[in-house]
Amino acid sequence: MKLSVFTVVTPDLNPEELVKAAREAGLDGVEWRFKEVPAEAAGEQTSFWGNNLCSIDPSLSDAEMLKYKEITEGGGLEIVSITPYLNDLNLDATEHVFHTARLLGAQMIRIGVASYDGSKPYPELYEATARYIKEAERMAKQYGVKGVIETHHRTISPSASLAHRLVSACDPDHIGVLFDPGNMVHEGYEHFRMGIELLGPYLAHVHIKNARWVQDGRREDGTANWRSEWAPMREGIVNFGSLLQDLKSVGYDGYLGIEDFSEQYDSKELLKQYGQFMWEGMQQL
Repeated sequence: MKLSVFTVVTPDLNPEELVKAAREAGLDGVEWRFKEVPAEAAGEQTSFWGNNLCSIDPSLSDAEMLKYKEITEGGGLEIVSITPYLNDLNLDATEHVFHTARLLGAQMIRIGVASYDGSKPYPELYEATARYIKEAERMAKQYGVKGVIETHHRTISPSASLAHRLVSACDPDHIGVLFDPGNMVHEGYEHFRMGIELLGPYLAHVHIKNARWVQDGRREDGTANWRSEWAPMREGIVNFGSLLQDLKSVGYDGYLGIEDFSEQYDSKELLKQYGQFMWEGMQQL
């Protein structure tokens, strides 16, 4: 298994600084966040989803995009993924990401799935997403880049089994699943080994972060109210030693991508600690 970083979690580093820090931390690859910085956020303090200095602006020209390939490969790293936000299921935007990924030599992109908040019935959202994924599969074949959906809370693929339902009609050479156990603490938990066994050849990538549940006051009826929150890697519910054993049991040899939102460390220290933490875990396998 190899280590990568999704640049959403390094918002205070510019691309050159990110690649240098990742290499020094022993990482092998980069997942570039593909999202513009809102004009109103440009002068603000850096943040994950606002003024993120380590994002690729989708409006850049091909020539401007290529600098990210040069920076990444020049630092001895691989571009693992171009990672956008496509939950509106926009096919034109999806094709633009596939084009960019091929241009930059990325292995995969994250494609969209519909969000779920209870306002629309699941069957309707499932049908729309399934149609979108089949079109994304066609693009994946055309561009030679895999499309992956993520196990993510507040979407119709919060668990491995619901993600599998969406991708099972597709060719796993072109469409797969990004397995994110940290997200599944919030919603969608299933035994991790069972989930990755179910996914089989669709298991394409893994994100590494942690979360936990904390009691938050009382409801009106007097019962305990609980909420989930992000947690440092060593302090959340996910047991990464056990997860690595589960991944080894199915022969997974792909990337483990850091996506830690706990804010325990600054970006450079996060990469250092993550590299040490995961390499220690892999040495125990």
